[in-house]
Amino acid sequence: MSARSGPGPLRGVHVWSALAAFFLLVIAVNATFITLALRTFPGEDVRRSYLQGLHYNETLADRRAQAKLGWRASAILSTGASGPLVEVRIRDRDGAPLSDLELSGVLRRPATANADAQLAFVALGDGLYIAPAPSLAPGQWRLRAQARRRNGERFDLERSLQWRLP
Repeated sequence: MSARSGPGPLRGVHVWSALAAFFLLVIAVNATFITLALRTFPGEDVRRSYLQGLHYNETLADRRAQAKLGWRASAILSTGASGPLVEVRIRDRDGAPLSDLELSGVLRRPATANADAQLAFVALGDGLYIAPAPSLAPGQWRLRAQARRRNGERFDLERSLQWRLP
């Protein structure tokens, strides 16, 4: 009589089952990662990026013209009575405030286009322009604005802004 002490011998079916379970686990994990990546990545966020690349020399010329103006701008996110505000202050080359501009812009979330908000700026004088912003999620935001004078002068502004709940 022999006493049995433990599991039986390792057979081919056991090895095959362990190998199949391992590869099924790897495939399941990869499928999960692929699904999560496709659901959370918004894809190309810039429209017509190829055409923008073709017109890059024009973009550089616009930047040189803007540099000749010598205008400077600052932007912040602040809290107003009715919620978040975007404040932009624009000054000329000599530091004098520019209050005769029409300012338009958009507030964007860097990771997604779903939270983009068009901004309607109002001039308050002394080179200060404000626009109410929608309710903002905390974190990084990107302001893209354009100031125009009636004589055709144009100033493009792009700033990273940080929003923290008050």
